[in-house]
Amino acid sequence: MYDDDENEISCKVVLVGNSGVGKTCIINQYITNVFNEEQLTTTGATYSTKKLFIESKNKTISFEIWDTAGQEKYRSLTKMFYKDSSIVIMVYDITNEDSFNDIKSYWLDEVINNSNENVIMAIVGNKSDLIENEKVKEEDVKNFANEKGIHFAVISAKMKNGIDDLFKDIGNKYYDSLKITDDSEELNKSKKLSKKGLKNNKILIKKKCCK
Repeated sequence: MYDDDENEISCKVVLVGNSGVGKTCIINQYITNVFNEEQLTTTGATYSTKKLFIESKNKTISFEIWDTAGQEKYRSLTKMFYKDSSIVIMVYDITNEDSFNDIKSYWLDEVINNSNENVIMAIVGNKSDLIENEKVKEEDVKNFANEKGIHFAVISAKMKNGIDDLFKDIGNKYYDSLKITDDSEELNKSKKLSKKGLKNNKILIKKKCCK
């Protein structure tokens, strides 16, 4: 979604996954550079914002980040946050095999069935600092993500390893998806207008909104 400033783009990001995988810690590290090991469990959802400047594109992405609860009793509530989301990040704990299995058996289907068809998805393994306790093999998840055409990353909320790169990567993917959509729409509209024989010197084409 383009804001009033043509160089700034709004982007709704939703983090989902089982309780305890570290969604809140990831967001806190990204926004405040603070890690709280005794972070309280999220109930419902919390909202944060952060801007990312993409120098190569001279664009600023304003991330609107939603942290959702992973407990089963809140899962029906989580569905409402998928609507109009631009990016959904599915988080698992590399030391907890169930957290990844639930992405395959539950979270992925939830995202696909409740989000728009252009949503960008990512599978993110958290707690890479605990690699000695790894229960989910990185290669297995990478192959699964590639098979589904989903972005994949392994990070550490505790050490902040890979978090900035994650948001840069998905931010770039989001911008590129908007540009492709806008260029395609402009081309199609131009063809239609040409067929009608319109002689306007200037044609205003609205950019597609992500919301």
